[in-house]
Amino acid sequence: MILNQRTQALRAQVEDAVKDLQTLTQEIGHAELAAMVGELRLRMTEPYMFVVVGEVKAGKSSFINALLDAGREICPVAPQPMTDTIQQILYGEQEEVIVVNPYLKKVIMPVDILRDIAIVDTPGTNSIVEKHQEITERFIPASDLVIFVFEAKNPYRQSAWDFFDFIHQDWHKKIVFVLQQKDLMTPEDLAVNERGLFDFAQKKGLQQPTIFTTSAKAELSGHFDQSGFSNIRDYIRTHVTGGRGAALKLQNNILTSRQILHRIREGLDTRTAQYQADISFREDIHQTLDNQEKKSNHQSEILIENILNGYDRITKNIGQELGHGLSFPALLKRSVLGIFSKQASIKEWLDEMAKKLETHLNAELRAKLSDGVVDLADSVQQMAKMIDLKIRNSSTVVKSDSYIFEDIADKRAAVMRELQEAFARFMSRSENFTDERLFPENTSVSPNIAAGSGAVIIGLILAAATKATVFDITGGILSTIGLLFAGITAGVQRRKIMNGYQEEIARGRERMSEALDSKLKGYVRTIKGRIAANFTELEALLANEEEQIRHFEAHYAQLRTRFDELEKTLDLN
Repeated sequence: MILNQRTQALRAQVEDAVKDLQTLTQEIGHAELAAMVGELRLRMTEPYMFVVVGEVKAGKSSFINALLDAGREICPVAPQPMTDTIQQILYGEQEEVIVVNPYLKKVIMPVDILRDIAIVDTPGTNSIVEKHQEITERFIPASDLVIFVFEAKNPYRQSAWDFFDFIHQDWHKKIVFVLQQKDLMTPEDLAVNERGLFDFAQKKGLQQPTIFTTSAKAELSGHFDQSGFSNIRDYIRTHVTGGRGAALKLQNNILTSRQILHRIREGLDTRTAQYQADISFREDIHQTLDNQEKKSNHQSEILIENILNGYDRITKNIGQELGHGLSFPALLKRSVLGIFSKQASIKEWLDEMAKKLETHLNAELRAKLSDGVVDLADSVQQMAKMIDLKIRNSSTVVKSDSYIFEDIADKRAAVMRELQEAFARFMSRSENFTDERLFPENTSVSPNIAAGSGAVIIGLILAAATKATVFDITGGILSTIGLLFAGITAGVQRRKIMNGYQEEIARGRERMSEALDSKLKGYVRTIKGRIAANFTELEALLANEEEQIRHFEAHYAQLRTRFDELEKTLDLN
């Protein structure tokens, strides 16, 4: 086919744009879409392509033989189905059959009409032969006209109309209908079926269906006035061989490319929606962890406050008793009575006071810890439970059968599945709620809690940790106070002793508050960090998604602009 210079230049631009479109489909990683664009590129330099489709025994092969008027049978015709491969019939000076693969062959024929058109003969739409449907569908996007051949006596078979939906809805291809074998019907019955086909096609979305009624038998036997093929040939001359074929083919190539771009756009929209949902999910996880950390820290503060209140009450009571016992009358009485009776000496009395302080503090602090630590433990575990629930309820937008991006859907599904499984393992292992570096004094507890779970486990760990912390602090206070008491004699000033006691109690209180705050909040922070660490792979996926989506969006926008401009240029021509 000879093209003018303007059409040649325009085709070169279209070919270049389609090449870039194929690059995009390859970058996306969708093999089927990339192969589809590859087929489109291969067929851009071929003549205007008719794809003939229909059910088995609808008369497709006979129709093609009659249309080509080659004087002999090109497409085999027999009582049983004969078209077991797709045949692409092209013009060539020498007759030749090229077997492309077991399901596709090229038939080269020196037939004049093939100088302007190429014909693709396909197996029946109801054929169950492996690969037929798949390969037929690969030809459809690159086709310029689809000829639907029906048996004149029954144009309503479901498999043919299912295939029509694929062609029309997915690719918006130009379609004409042929009611073949009209010689087997009366004119009245044929008119009824022709009208029925017209109405049915309109319901399917074609505004003005083009329908031809033909008899290949009449055409091949020379009854040209009865065959109906003159109407078909007039249509071809008007729309293709009359000089419009090249421009129409370019127009079809642009339309098909835009349809592929539309599919990519839909896939990108879905992928972006999934990315945004995952980002919202990740931000929700961050916010939930922050909120739960605040709640857990609040529980820590309540526990610390209760412990310190108990500490204040016990040390105040002991301080009052100590102050009373150090008064001059009390000391004098104790000194005199200690000479003449078994009344405890001042030193023994002070030792008893130190033991009393220790006993009361231990009892009080144990009680406060027992009351408060379970609330804190429950708050910490609630943090993990809420995250677990959010993981299980995370939103999936991209489905595993998403047409364009099933690879990213599968990858995301694997990441989310691993996240769920990993977090379930995290929740089930008590060692995730312990930390030898945080609680080195608590190592003896861990091996013994395997039988427990939940708040009970965490409560035991926290109780052991906080008790060790509290008693370490109180032990230091008592040692210091013991040193103070050891030097007491009747001649020591009461005020100095009491001041030393109050100062040591205050320092001990401050150390206890700081140590508990550091230990408990550090514990909460550690658990929060361990929970957050489960999301490392998801965060890597999201970072890659952001980059990929940005790249694909830019490539898509550039290609859309190019095809818009090409379409306008073609309209001007």
